[in-house]
Amino acid sequence: MNKSNDKIEQLTPSQIVEELDKYIIGQDNAKKSVAIALRNRWRRQQVPDSMRDEIMPNNIIMIGPTGVGKTEIARRISKLANAPFIKVEASKFTEVGYVGRDVESMIRELTDLAVNIVKNNKAQEVSQKAEENAVERILDILLPPMKKKNGASNTESTSTDLQEENLISKPSEEDIAEINSKTREKLRKQLLDKKLDNRIIELDLSADSMPMLQVLGPIGLEEMGLNLQDIFGNLMPKKSKKRKLSVAEAKKVLAQEESQKLIDMDNVIKEAIFKVQNSGIVFIDEIDKIASNNKPGAGADVSREGVQRDLLPIVEGSTVITKYGPVKTDHILFIASGAFHISKPSDLIPEMQGRFPIRVELNSLNEEDFYKILTQPENALIKQYKALLQTENVELSFRDDSIREIAKIAAEVNEQVENIGARRLHTILTTLLEDILFEVPDKQNKTKIFIDKKLVNERLSKIVKNRDLSRYIL
Repeated sequence: MNKSNDKIEQLTPSQIVEELDKYIIGQDNAKKSVAIALRNRWRRQQVPDSMRDEIMPNNIIMIGPTGVGKTEIARRISKLANAPFIKVEASKFTEVGYVGRDVESMIRELTDLAVNIVKNNKAQEVSQKAEENAVERILDILLPPMKKKNGASNTESTSTDLQEENLISKPSEEDIAEINSKTREKLRKQLLDKKLDNRIIELDLSADSMPMLQVLGPIGLEEMGLNLQDIFGNLMPKKSKKRKLSVAEAKKVLAQEESQKLIDMDNVIKEAIFKVQNSGIVFIDEIDKIASNNKPGAGADVSREGVQRDLLPIVEGSTVITKYGPVKTDHILFIASGAFHISKPSDLIPEMQGRFPIRVELNSLNEEDFYKILTQPENALIKQYKALLQTENVELSFRDDSIREIAKIAAEVNEQVENIGARRLHTILTTLLEDILFEVPDKQNKTKIFIDKKLVNERLSKIVKNRDLSRYIL
């Protein structure tokens, strides 16, 4: 398998941190740890085969209050690594024997995702050939091929063109073949020039003959790792249905169908499983919710510990049966995160702690951090609101002192009410811009709107000073 296409080869740990800096403010220790973990995935692929299986990923626990960038860091590194990535919440799992999702489902979902990623990549590779084949199929509908029997031709399709060419009434088979070829080329040119896009044609499309298999019992088939559609699919007759579509729509539908025929699914599955096993990333959020803060206890604490014990073999390395075949989890990178307000990482069972050797503490955000979050990242909130109002031909401008005031208010409210990190900026900006967003475009006819410190204080100061109000509104 060619690994040279993976973006991670081109990024050193310092370059990974630079990329993360575009979206996440601060948290240098966390960025450094994930950058090293990410680069180590590539380094492992370069070592000799005898050593490769012995090198285990250094799983990471990120500890810090909500809204400081834990999930964002994990999400961004998955894009940088071009790797299958899935985010799950530990609190949604329950131990074996209880109603709920079993922990192996996260690996099945990761494998499904990897198969889709590889399939889409392969579809792009064959897209040109698929489009060519789709065009040929449309031409066959517009101008059915000649019948070879007795040298006869489909005169209904070609009669108009024959009259245009002023041919004799009983042309030879060679003449008809030539005129058919010329007509086909003429139609192909019109098709490629989009002159036939609005013409309606009728297609025979394959229909899903077994939709009932999607809903068998409370546990989904995916959870069981089985695909009954594949098992029984060959026993059921394939149905087709006729649909009338414009040529433009038909081209898209047929290109997708042709693309599926050109893709070798065995190779796709093989490559996807390789990707999952060697570069897959599972982000387990809310891991503090399954940490038992009371030692030997009963009830909910037993259940929490049960989930940890179920998670343990997956994180340690085991084989999960999926509908695409067995998947080994030994070299999947697991990143866990939690606020750990009530419990501590040491409240996790010792075996689980041992499986997450790297612990990174993320800092709470201060006023200066909020200012940077509002101005520096490529997806900064202020840039988002400017872009939203630009669609209404309204230019929204924030003076620097207004941004500083917003950052100051966010820090104050987080201290007084509850620290929800950068998410506080969402609530503050929504409250600040609520009237503007409501009045544009019909009640507000200005093309330029300026936000200054005075306006920020007018809209927000009363709410901030009234602690009860800020609890409900901000």
